[in-house]
Amino acid sequence: MNLPADRVVVRTLVSLKLRLLANGLRRSPGRRALYVVGSVLGLLFTAAIATAFAFLNGHAGAADATVMLTTSLVIGWAALPLFLFSSDESSDPTRLTMLPLRPGPLLRGTLLAALIGPGPVIALVLLTGAVTAAAAGAVAVPFAVLGVPLTVVCLVTLSRAVAAGNARLLSSRRGKDFAVFGGLLFAILVQVGNLASQSILGRPGDDGLDLSPLKPFASVLRWIPPVSALDSARTAGDSVPLALLQLAATGALLVLLLRWWQRSLQDLMVTADSSTLITTKSVGGSSRNLFPDGRVGAVMQRHLRYAWREPRAKAAVFTSIGMTLVICVLSVVQGWSSVYIVAMAGLMLGLQMVNLFGMDGSAFWMVSSTLATPAEAREELRGRAYAVLSYAVPVCTLLGLVLATVTGKWAELPPALGLAYGALGAGVGLGALLSVLAPYAMPADSNPMRNAAPGQGGVVLLNTFGSMIGVLLITGPVALLLFALPGWTLLPIGLGYGVLLAVGGIRFAASRLLDRLPEILLTAIER
Repeated sequence: MNLPADRVVVRTLVSLKLRLLANGLRRSPGRRALYVVGSVLGLLFTAAIATAFAFLNGHAGAADATVMLTTSLVIGWAALPLFLFSSDESSDPTRLTMLPLRPGPLLRGTLLAALIGPGPVIALVLLTGAVTAAAAGAVAVPFAVLGVPLTVVCLVTLSRAVAAGNARLLSSRRGKDFAVFGGLLFAILVQVGNLASQSILGRPGDDGLDLSPLKPFASVLRWIPPVSALDSARTAGDSVPLALLQLAATGALLVLLLRWWQRSLQDLMVTADSSTLITTKSVGGSSRNLFPDGRVGAVMQRHLRYAWREPRAKAAVFTSIGMTLVICVLSVVQGWSSVYIVAMAGLMLGLQMVNLFGMDGSAFWMVSSTLATPAEAREELRGRAYAVLSYAVPVCTLLGLVLATVTGKWAELPPALGLAYGALGAGVGLGALLSVLAPYAMPADSNPMRNAAPGQGGVVLLNTFGSMIGVLLITGPVALLLFALPGWTLLPIGLGYGVLLAVGGIRFAASRLLDRLPEILLTAIER
């Protein structure tokens, strides 16, 4: 029996999604076991949360908690493609632009395919538990039965519409940069939400849990679709017409999202990508050269350009800074802040010297062809070290001043900066050494979520944890001087100690670089 062409397209897209999921489990038994175990644990954890919400039924504020959970899911699904788009190639509609597909069948097939996977299942389980908490009697059952799947479809459609509307941006280098900043912002917002939830759940009410702080927010959010669809189970107990209006509002939103999604797909199919068009820009003027002359300055500029343009390098730098800032904010909010936290910034930023040559990839053969003498090897490593120090030292200094200002503990600033500079120097020296002795290959793609090629897990662990433990052990003697010397003396001691470790590590690494150059070259181009 011959099926219409549109149905064939829909069926093909759905079967393609199933085939992608199945093929992902055929790579290795270990990957299959990890996927199964992770899925089971994830579903168990989700089911536990849903059950906890279900037990809230009849509790004062249960419906408000349902509204807040649904709102969190809406925000998460809307933001998900903005910082994880590059790690899910199946959600990239630009991969289908060269195929003779009409927007209508493509939309229906993509929507059905998007509903297959662990994400929609997790959302379905969570929303089922949430609507159980908000349900008000038997009259709420039909509204819950309609509201839950309607909300899930709306969430998936929202996510895909956002991805399609920003497909070309998110596929570009700037999009990958945005993914890095989006991931950092998401981590900060998670910590803020964690603190807010702790402050709410930490105040027990008359029956053990006080959810009253949620009421002002929920009273507004419950009328905004698609949250309104789930809240209709609560509203039905008071007014069925009003509950029907909430469902209708979510249905109208779904129609608008589908139209936006279809329009975006149509534009992708028929509109040229502006990034492929040739444009001319006038180049004029000159800027002062802030870099040293010779090879050191050239290497420094190249490394900084990598750190700014390569998504994985940028992710590593800003993740280090973001983690330190999150800990600083948490310490201030929770009341255990100290200027010595700045030492963590020195530790994290110093480790940006790890795996220097793996980031170059196949381009490292051009660098290796210019390394013929020990002096050139030292200049290569020195230029890369200067590039790391050019942003690490100002960040540590500024963060130390901010912490001293916020806490008022100015006496801790000199020893804290001494420890930070010592850890930074130790990280630079040890990182240069590990880059020469234990390099590892980077994946061929520029996905900021992947930092190592397959099969490199052991070397990555050696570089990451070995360097961190090494820096802590090496800077331990400087920390012990806190108990023996005045605090202000640790600033020059830590600074001198860091410079000594950095210079010594670079010199020793440069002495081995020429001998290990063939092996490093093979590792760098192994993708």
